[in-house]
Amino acid sequence: MNGKNRKDMTPGIEVDIVLKKDQRTGKVTRGVIKEILTKSGYHPHGIKVRLASGQVGRVKTIYAADQM
Repeated sequence: MNGKNRKDMTPGIEVDIVLKKDQRTGKVTRGVIKEILTKSGYHPHGIKVRLASGQVGRVKTIYAADQM
C-alpha cells in the first residue's frame, strides 16, 4: 500500500519512508510510526511521519496495514 492517504496509517504500524537527505536517491528507511505530521488527508509525495527512532520522512510503503 502506498503512503499518500493519511487514513491508511496509524501510530504503531511498520512503514518505509524516504528521508529528506535521501530524496534524490530514493533510498528508503524502515521503521514504526510514532507520530503522523501531515495534517491533510492526502499528499501526492506521501504523508510525513516521525518514526519511533526519531527520523522524519514521507511514507512510501505501508507494511502492517492489517494491524490497524
